[in-house]
Amino acid sequence: MFPVTPLTKLAGIEYPIIQAPMAGVASSPELVAAVCNSGALGSFAGGMSSPDAIRQGIAEVRKRTSKPFNVNLFIVDRPSLDAKQVAHAIELLQPIRDELGLPAAELPSQYCEDNLAQFNAVLEANPAVTSFTFGILSREQVSALKARGTLVMGTATTVAEAKAWEVVGADLVCAQGSEAGAHRGTFLGDFESALIGTMALVPQMVDAVRLPVVAAGGIMDGRGIAASLMLGAAGAQMGTAFLTCPESETSPAHKAALRGSRDDQTRVSRVYSGKPARGLINEFMTRLIPVEDEIPPYPIQNALTRPTRQAAAKANRPEFMSLWAGQAASMSRGLPAAELVATLVRETIADLKRASI
Repeated sequence: MFPVTPLTKLAGIEYPIIQAPMAGVASSPELVAAVCNSGALGSFAGGMSSPDAIRQGIAEVRKRTSKPFNVNLFIVDRPSLDAKQVAHAIELLQPIRDELGLPAAELPSQYCEDNLAQFNAVLEANPAVTSFTFGILSREQVSALKARGTLVMGTATTVAEAKAWEVVGADLVCAQGSEAGAHRGTFLGDFESALIGTMALVPQMVDAVRLPVVAAGGIMDGRGIAASLMLGAAGAQMGTAFLTCPESETSPAHKAALRGSRDDQTRVSRVYSGKPARGLINEFMTRLIPVEDEIPPYPIQNALTRPTRQAAAKANRPEFMSLWAGQAASMSRGLPAAELVATLVRETIADLKRASI
């Protein structure tokens, strides 16, 4: 029997396993619902979606499951544009656009969605769980969600960030270790100081806050989940492990790259989006890392590179795609979501039994 944890009790789920939200990569309603119907917590990624798309996505998940699920948002301020920096960024990208047969870039009509409108869409939809990254909500926003019975989970990459989420009233905190794939959630201090490994971060965070802590970063199997629970975490959040599921919207080229990767093939870089993010090293990275300091911040760079990344995916050119991946990507299995959850549960139970000997 799987142990009951504060996460399972608060969220009303059977297993303390969360499928991480993965905006723009894998968060299909089919994947979210399959995870939920298997007893874990699926996450719908709304961070890059319009308010209407968020409402539609939540409705699609609800068509497929009656179980609790999570909706994730980014916390992003409207960007302040530096015209010269943007023009220079476009110049840096043009050689890659040329190789993909794309015309000269045009300025995006918008660089990100209206964060407040996104928040209000989620508030109206009233999912069981909400999670947030890149920043922190106000006390009033947290209170508004909790007044509707919605749990609030904040992402933290340091103990200080976990304490900040505790102060504003969050119900849970996700400890994002440096091994995690995709974007770093750091919002206090510089991201380099916040590159703390999961094994080091989780116990320090558990000792520092009263909130249940969810471990994330480099967790791919039952051993990782069992280790997280033994460190005091209330559960584990896993992203890369679900990227290769057939229900995932991850491109075939991205899935193949994950399955064929090695432990030393990821790097944290700003080149794709303007925000530090971990992915598999490829031609796009190696070309732009030398000029990384010249790249505009998120979400400006993210909007500028989006057409390039989309064209690369369509042309099956993984060397120019954003191949988000955690450090244990090679452990990806490609199982259907329900089978993966069942496997993770069996492994975790067996590993916890072995650890008690």
